[in-house]
Amino acid sequence: MAVRFDEVQVGTELPARSFPVTRATLVQYAGASGDFNPIHWNEKFAREVGLPDVIAHGMFTMAEAARVVTDWVGDPAAVVEYGVRFTKPVIVPNDGVGATIEVSGKVAALLDGNRVRVDLVATSDGQKVLGMSRAVVQLS
Repeated sequence: MAVRFDEVQVGTELPARSFPVTRATLVQYAGASGDFNPIHWNEKFAREVGLPDVIAHGMFTMAEAARVVTDWVGDPAAVVEYGVRFTKPVIVPNDGVGATIEVSGKVAALLDGNRVRVDLVATSDGQKVLGMSRAVVQLS
């Protein structure tokens, strides 16, 4: 069922989601994206360059946050703009559990042409990992 413009208002909350991230997830994403930077899979290398541990790909984190919007609207093509600022990395320990990205969102503005701006909040381990995470969505 598609979300309709006349059914939302400023403050409408999107269903929050939690996304688990393991080292295996990062290796799979590296294969799909072609980004094999060792900071995303090699703990020794990540520490040598000053990171606390292996970190998730920024684009992976960004994509997981966008899933909250695409799941809500029901059509990925309805997202006409999307941008974020990376504020902190998602640290993924090799402990069998990994990390979790928590994402929530709400309609922040009603725009012309049946569009809405959705602001997202993405955290991991209690830290905000994306700043100014915003999507413009075309509704029917």
